[in-house]
Amino acid sequence: MSDEAIIQVRDLCNRFGDHAVHEHLDLDVRRGEILGVVGGSGTGKSVLLRAIIGLRRPQEGRIQVFGQNLLELPPEQRSRIERRFGVLFQNGALFSSLTVSENVCLPLIEHAGLAREDAEYLAKVKISLAGLPPEAGDKYPSELSGGMVKRAALARALALDPDILFLDEPTAGLDPIGAAAFDQLILTLREAFGLTVFLVTHDLDTLYTICDRVAVLSQKRVLVVGSLDEVAANPDAWVQDYFHGPRGRAAQQAADRLREEN
Repeated sequence: MSDEAIIQVRDLCNRFGDHAVHEHLDLDVRRGEILGVVGGSGTGKSVLLRAIIGLRRPQEGRIQVFGQNLLELPPEQRSRIERRFGVLFQNGALFSSLTVSENVCLPLIEHAGLAREDAEYLAKVKISLAGLPPEAGDKYPSELSGGMVKRAALARALALDPDILFLDEPTAGLDPIGAAAFDQLILTLREAFGLTVFLVTHDLDTLYTICDRVAVLSQKRVLVVGSLDEVAANPDAWVQDYFHGPRGRAAQQAADRLREEN
């Protein structure tokens, strides 16, 4: 992990009408790290993700990625940068009328301009990287389990060989075994491809298993960001309840056991 900030968010304000979700929010994401973003309900974790990837224009602030201020770039230049993002949305957001393979092919054909035959070959590679069997490519999303939908969506997120992977609650709805396997997959992909990962989650096991740093959203800003130990030491009431409650202690003990075994 580098100290270089591949994403810089400064003075960000997101409002819905008179309701402010973020006010003067600052955050850096370092190249090669897995940053976990947590916070209570309504703190705007997904709103922040959507602002960074360009699905929401904030009312104020600056979002700089790869040294470029995205909010000031012409559409074509901004689009080129956004193609270096891979995004896994909370519910997969796969096209239900397309097979898994067709879902993965779509960005390869539309954005990379590949011929269908070449796109289909690369789709098989991405499906395999996401840990799915080859026959999953011919299935429709409705024919997949929850865990397989997450992996199919991950295969699509990897389609254009992104530099940054954005994951919105990737283990939500998965059983503990499936969630642990998905966590290990993200670690493997980060190590293999040098990915930077921006991870919105509420899963304490995920935080303790794969995250290099954690950012806590509270009071319309980033309350604290740092290592798990640094964040867990913050005196904020929500932080204390979250990291030092029964689930937090159990997650930390499980992570400690895993490190000892490895």
